[in-house]
Amino acid sequence: MKNAYSVGQVNRYVRNMFTQDYFLQKIYVKGEVSNCKYHTSGHIYFSLKDETGTLSCVMFAGQRRGLAFSMKNGDKVIVGGTIDVYERDGRYQLYAKEITLEGAGALYERFLALKQELEEMGMFDPGYKQPIPRFIRRLGVVTAPAGAAIQDIRNISYRRNPYLQIILYPALVQGSEAAQSIVKGIRTLDQAGVDVIIVGRGGGSIEDLWAFNEEIVARAIFECNTPVISAVGHETDFTIADFVADLRAPTPSAAAELAVDDFRSVVQTILLYKQRMYRAMSGKVDLSRSRLEQFQTRLSYLSPEARLREQRQHLADLQNAIEDGMNQKLKENRHRLAVYLEKFAGLSPLRKLNQGFSYVADKDHKTLTSVEQVQTGEPVFISVTDGTIKAQVSQITKEERIYGED
Repeated sequence: MKNAYSVGQVNRYVRNMFTQDYFLQKIYVKGEVSNCKYHTSGHIYFSLKDETGTLSCVMFAGQRRGLAFSMKNGDKVIVGGTIDVYERDGRYQLYAKEITLEGAGALYERFLALKQELEEMGMFDPGYKQPIPRFIRRLGVVTAPAGAAIQDIRNISYRRNPYLQIILYPALVQGSEAAQSIVKGIRTLDQAGVDVIIVGRGGGSIEDLWAFNEEIVARAIFECNTPVISAVGHETDFTIADFVADLRAPTPSAAAELAVDDFRSVVQTILLYKQRMYRAMSGKVDLSRSRLEQFQTRLSYLSPEARLREQRQHLADLQNAIEDGMNQKLKENRHRLAVYLEKFAGLSPLRKLNQGFSYVADKDHKTLTSVEQVQTGEPVFISVTDGTIKAQVSQITKEERIYGED
């Protein structure tokens, strides 16, 4: 009985044959792209076809760095990679690692090699990137003087800032002498003291853009003291200059927008800030004025002058009250004095003397009220209305008298 093999064994055997074939491990296949699908996982599934047949291909997400453009159906490409067997389906396919447009394969390999070399040297390191100043007065441009790139840069730059000065270095941007011309332009504008340099040109094939992939251009950009914006080709075009420059712009027009701030928007922003400042100042002044009025009102209540005036008025009131009180007291005391004087007048010895009475005093001028106060022969003094009589006691007669009876 003949030996029978499983499907998996056969597929595995065929795969081993492919793996052992060195020719299939690194192969380049050219053809037209068809059935191109970008999977959500990042993988790209497509087919290569020509007039003789079709080849299934896949580029995994981890290999996408080998694709420098957006691939689509109908593109003529060269795919480099490995042909292997997918055991589960029993079919072989090309596992792509790099894809270039047909006709640019050799140049693209040179591009990738130089890119890797410069990247390993650190020339793409973000730490070396210089910031692009927001407001510039002098813009340097290295490009062809008659190309569309300089016209786009001029139109957009002057529209955004009519006061800008643009200094053009008319460089060759294509051909064998283009790289040296671009390097000279970068160094000349760097010494001229411009604020920003735009290096670029319009779109084209990889051969047309190759001057911007030369190492001398990359080193001139890296060593430039002035910030450099690279604007080479269209949005999907990448050159070595893009990776070395301080900033990459997808197109020359975009480079002008990135380099030149919109003058009108700046003026509008300044006016807006001015209005906001005036409103803020006005609000502050109104608030301060209101607070000042409050302080003035409080000061009018708490002012020392007002308090002194109040105290002075209070003292004046007290003084008037005291004077009124004193006058009232004087009036009352005068009245009492008048009453007392009237009473005393009734008891006055002078009045009694005027009525015929006299006042008798002993030798010591003490009032005599009893016969027992003197002796016979002693002098006495008798006071009458108009004088004093000195006499001598010759006789003393004592009598009993009852006062209070008529």
